[in-house]
Amino acid sequence: MPEPLLEVHGLDAFYGDFQALFGVSMRVATGAIVAVIGANGAGKSTLLKSIAGLMDAQAEAIRFDGVAIGGGPAYRTVARGIALVPEGRRLFPSLTVEENLLIGGHGRKVAGPWSLERVYGLFPVLKQRRASAATTLSGGQQQMAAIGRALMSNPRLLLCDEISLGLAPIVIADIYASLAHIKAEGTSVILVEQDIVQAMKASDRVYCFQEGRLSLSGRPQDLTRDAIHRAYFGG
Repeated sequence: MPEPLLEVHGLDAFYGDFQALFGVSMRVATGAIVAVIGANGAGKSTLLKSIAGLMDAQAEAIRFDGVAIGGGPAYRTVARGIALVPEGRRLFPSLTVEENLLIGGHGRKVAGPWSLERVYGLFPVLKQRRASAATTLSGGQQQMAAIGRALMSNPRLLLCDEISLGLAPIVIADIYASLAHIKAEGTSVILVEQDIVQAMKASDRVYCFQEGRLSLSGRPQDLTRDAIHRAYFGG
């Protein structure tokens, strides 16, 4: 069995005295889309922040391409090839759309499939609005810009935190269609999502969290609705 691109093993995470994750373990293969589902407050975003280097973690609890990276600084995580699309998009309001995209490439300058023109090809509306302030974009366009900014570092692993939150169904369909193109370029994706249906459609493997613990994992086609309901809500 080939080594996974990312392996999380026995990960604990804390906010001060509050423990948010309890011994979480998961694997992400190269070129796979892995969905992490669970109710609000289940620990999904904490997992992504830990992988991205935004939270303290035990070094050996997170291994990327065989190297222990837990607890390392975020800039080094980006340089290794991990990029985060944060919840809420977090675009720079004083910059134009194109400036927001270009800043995404500063942390990691490597050859790869993603360039400004390729991002514009994936999201044509961004090219049309490239000179506009990021704050003038619609919610869906801002989400596209946040994904494009992350892609500009040519990541090997893309972390997506609640990319469908607050968006209209037709916009969500466009955003999720882009994930297939990203995967086709060989990029692995961890998709944190509260929308179970979207997560199941898009992913190769699903992990369900409940109150900071892993409650279920498997391939979408192997998981029953009842099993997912119990893992998601308890009982």
